[in-house]
Amino acid sequence: MTLNESSAGQERVSSKRRSALLAGCAATVLLTVAACGGGTASTTEKDGFAQAPQKDGALTVWVDATRLAAAKQYQQLHPDVKLDIVSYDGNANGSNYLQTKVQLFNRTHKGWPDVVFSSQNNEVTWAVDAGFAAPLNKGLIPEGTLGNFAKGANDVCTVNGTLYCLRNDLSQAVLWYNAPLMKKFGYTVPTTWEDYQKLGEKVAKEHPGYLVGDAGDSFTPEIYLWASKCGANHITGPKAVSVNTTSEACTKMAKLMDALIKNKSMSISGVFSTDFTKNEADKVLLMPGPAWFGGAVFKDGLKTPAKQIGVAPIPQWKGDTSTSTGNVGGGTWLLSQHSAHLKAATDFLKWVTTDNAYQGEKAPGFPAYAPAAETWLKAQDASGYFSGDLGALKDASGQVWSGWGSGQFSQEAIWAATVKPGLTQGKSIVSMLPAWQDSIVKYAKSDGYKVSQ
Repeated sequence: MTLNESSAGQERVSSKRRSALLAGCAATVLLTVAACGGGTASTTEKDGFAQAPQKDGALTVWVDATRLAAAKQYQQLHPDVKLDIVSYDGNANGSNYLQTKVQLFNRTHKGWPDVVFSSQNNEVTWAVDAGFAAPLNKGLIPEGTLGNFAKGANDVCTVNGTLYCLRNDLSQAVLWYNAPLMKKFGYTVPTTWEDYQKLGEKVAKEHPGYLVGDAGDSFTPEIYLWASKCGANHITGPKAVSVNTTSEACTKMAKLMDALIKNKSMSISGVFSTDFTKNEADKVLLMPGPAWFGGAVFKDGLKTPAKQIGVAPIPQWKGDTSTSTGNVGGGTWLLSQHSAHLKAATDFLKWVTTDNAYQGEKAPGFPAYAPAAETWLKAQDASGYFSGDLGALKDASGQVWSGWGSGQFSQEAIWAATVKPGLTQGKSIVSMLPAWQDSIVKYAKSDGYKVSQ
């Protein structure tokens, strides 16, 4: 078992158009779609939405490359279920592929997948209004099942109290470290950001070339700035966001990163870049990063040998009494309102998010379903790869700061376009904070958000 890639949306949007549609149609049990949203066949009002006529046939499931194994395992364990597995990009890096396709399907009144995985946590910002995502807590998924998800895990799926997706895995940030190297150099794992910076400065002098972090990825702000409680991305309403990238919480983390980038104890190559893999793979002493770094970065990417990588809580600022961390990805599963195979689709959705056969024993990322997470952690401990226990991962799963959300716009795309190029040109992060804010505001407004600064 390994910790692996999970793939990056956390706020609520209203579904006025869909709500109006259902309100106008709720008076009758049988609804004609011609009067209430398109299509030609009759629909039945049940479980909180107008359901399409049910029929036999293959269940169409869209997955990314990482979740392909889950769909195949379900097929093996359920040979009587007809499954049409379609592999796509999972909306990686905010590609909007799924949204674009759903818009097409809505126009042609056909083609919708029954169940779909997305590597993004912000799909409900459009999928509800588009009439695609089916409500799950109105009868389809039992409350007992929903209650076993980690605290706050499904907040990204909830719109005005209605649940429209299920979280696949959690991507809480922790502090990864190389235990043998730390012992060899006589260093202690830092518990505060102040000590983390001091250690980085010490490493630069005593062991030049070794690293305490990386700032070269598009998801960098979701690790460092989010954990620092930087209010760059506070979603305050269905279409409202507060943006402030120059507060103390933002600037002090930016200054920390600038200092370590300058003394070269923090890389700007990016952990998935060829340069990092070739030149810095064996130089990682510390690395703040999400839960999936253990497998996707250290084991599979950098080929770090077993018994070297340990995990600790991400540092906190001295004097801050409320523990916080960031989050990179996580992924969600959505069920289509248009599905003609709701029973099979619901069974698949429950299995892929909660069953130990996949989530507890084979899933690459930290499961959002708490009972499966317990099984998964035991399997990771028993794998023999990691140094020490992984308790910090469990603790961090409930410590993701709620003041950073994910709107319809992609923070990763904004950082990649605005800040990352400046880093390669030698600019400081502090100097680029105003430009970052302007870019966030621009992207948010283009998606119809009311922005406060």
